[in-house]
Amino acid sequence: MKTPISDFIDGYRGRAPLRLHMPGHKGLGETESKDITEIAGADVLYRSHGIIRESEENAAKLFGSARTVYSAEGSSLCIRGMLYLALLQARKENRPPLILAGRNAHRSLMTACALLDCGVEWLYGTDRTTCLPSPEEVEAVLKRREGGVAAVYLTSPDYLGNRVDIRGIARVCRKYGVPLLADNAHGAYLRFLPEDLHPLTLGADMTCDSAHKTLPVLTGGAYLHISAEAPCLFREQAERALSLFASTSPSYLILRSLDRANAVLAGEYRKRLEIFSRETALLKQRLRDHGYTLRGDEPLKITVAAKAFGYTGDELHALLRKENLECEFSDPDYLVMMVTPETGTEGLRRMEKALLSIRRREPAGGDQPPLPRPEQVLSIREAMLADSEKVSREESLGRILADAAVSCPPAVPIVVCGERISREAIACFRYYGEPESLLCVREDGCV
Repeated sequence: MKTPISDFIDGYRGRAPLRLHMPGHKGLGETESKDITEIAGADVLYRSHGIIRESEENAAKLFGSARTVYSAEGSSLCIRGMLYLALLQARKENRPPLILAGRNAHRSLMTACALLDCGVEWLYGTDRTTCLPSPEEVEAVLKRREGGVAAVYLTSPDYLGNRVDIRGIARVCRKYGVPLLADNAHGAYLRFLPEDLHPLTLGADMTCDSAHKTLPVLTGGAYLHISAEAPCLFREQAERALSLFASTSPSYLILRSLDRANAVLAGEYRKRLEIFSRETALLKQRLRDHGYTLRGDEPLKITVAAKAFGYTGDELHALLRKENLECEFSDPDYLVMMVTPETGTEGLRRMEKALLSIRRREPAGGDQPPLPRPEQVLSIREAMLADSEKVSREESLGRILADAAVSCPPAVPIVVCGERISREAIACFRYYGEPESLLCVREDGCV
């Protein structure tokens, strides 16, 4: 597969011109020489008609989308774009600016709702530790609201590797004529498994994928994918939607990385991923045989429920650091490790040796406190724009959160902007040891 962005940059470097344009480093240095700006021939991100559009079309073929647009600012930008497009379509159809969202949402959703003045009705699922909504829950809410919402928004996979029944929820959304949006930041690679598990394939109308999280792409590289079944407006307005929130100086290092990834994905990647996924599944089984309890069903994420093995997640992480293994995340309950084919068989062996060398102990006490179901007092936008002040964790009781979210554990926010902080929430803060202070709406500024 052609790599037009990379080829253009390599050709430009080869000419070694006197750079009388941005950036200020003038191409001095190996990395810097690949970093350009939107000069003649380099196309313009979000007004693309040349090499960027050609590269995006290559990515669309690989992911099976009707339109794919690049982001050099991660999935956070794509989330804002998705929400904007959903609200445009909702206004066209005289539906309210309200979305139904799984509670396991990233804080980027909250900032997007604040920017766009969009309301949220949370879907909590049946398990309050994961908050994975079911098709039945989604249908019950859509039936109650008679389909009067702008979109349903799912996060799948979440930070701990849990996946939602997107296929089932997509059927419900089609029944009620409501677009389905998926934050697939952790699952770009799912498209290339022997069984395609990508949300777009399973029925989502739009997805954001953080290419950098699971594919060989530089940090910040992401995709906005739009399905052929989605409203035409989504495709027609996609670039405009991202341009509203994006920098006008995109990183060509990131764009080049996204472009080069197309050639990788079109090559032997599927076969490598199939073999590596099988090896990872075998490693997971050997870890279970050693006594580890694993959570989640995402193939390339290994999430250990640490206390069942007699440790906290932080303690396990500290032991692995002694073996020079740095994990994605740890807290009192979980240890999260992310692998990709670039980890390689040898990397899996190092993980296995280190993890199996740890002696199992009696299960650790101190169960995770139940997550609250907070009272919403203000809209996300009202709270985020209100006069606010920092208060200590213990003084926050009864106050209204003004920050986007307090997200510990990372898969589910304890409190979201505009919600009242309860005793249950403070118990969760204490359990996780953070935050020490919270940004709250000033009491005299509360409406």
